[in-house]
Amino acid sequence: MTLKDFIIMGGWAMWPLMVFSVATVSLIIERFIYILFHDLTVDDIEESILEKLDCGDLKGAALICTSYQKRKTGASIFLAGLKVSSLGESRMESVMEAVAGEKIGSLENGFNLLIALGSIAPITGFLGTVSGMINAFRSIAEAADVNAQLVAGGIFEALITTAFGLVIAIAAITAYNIFAHVVDKFAARIEKAGSEIVTRLLLSAKKTDHAYND
Repeated sequence: MTLKDFIIMGGWAMWPLMVFSVATVSLIIERFIYILFHDLTVDDIEESILEKLDCGDLKGAALICTSYQKRKTGASIFLAGLKVSSLGESRMESVMEAVAGEKIGSLENGFNLLIALGSIAPITGFLGTVSGMINAFRSIAEAADVNAQLVAGGIFEALITTAFGLVIAIAAITAYNIFAHVVDKFAARIEKAGSEIVTRLLLSAKKTDHAYND
């Protein structure tokens, strides 16, 4: 049985479900490519920045962030903090939080739509099933000779939309959970790395002050 046959047998509810399926697949592919393109690894750039800060080379740390800025999302966040390091710890942290929030918001674009599709698709499928069952029982009521084939055929057609809606929901919710886990992990790693960078910067500044006073 071809997809066209399923659509015809499923009735009117298959048309919105087809739209939902195309939207779901398109959104999953788009988010996958976007997240893959924006490298979310943090460890390597954090290590390089900390090495420069340990040597008191703030400018070198900023240059590292600049060189990674186009490839790594975390680089822009750290660079924003380093640029305002002279204004103090509190200002540095607030700037990094603001930039991190903006970047994470961009990564999460479309997540709400995935959740919506995962909720609406099975409901639409169930509505199509109810509508199909009504038509099936009406056909049974109007038939002069009721047999098992007629009953099973009507139920089979009615359940197609529920199955299709559930498949869409599984794909949408699974993709959402995977993407959300990746973004949450990135957010936690950025927070930890940002805190470590601020601490090292303050320690480096104190060492410089002590050396100068001595």
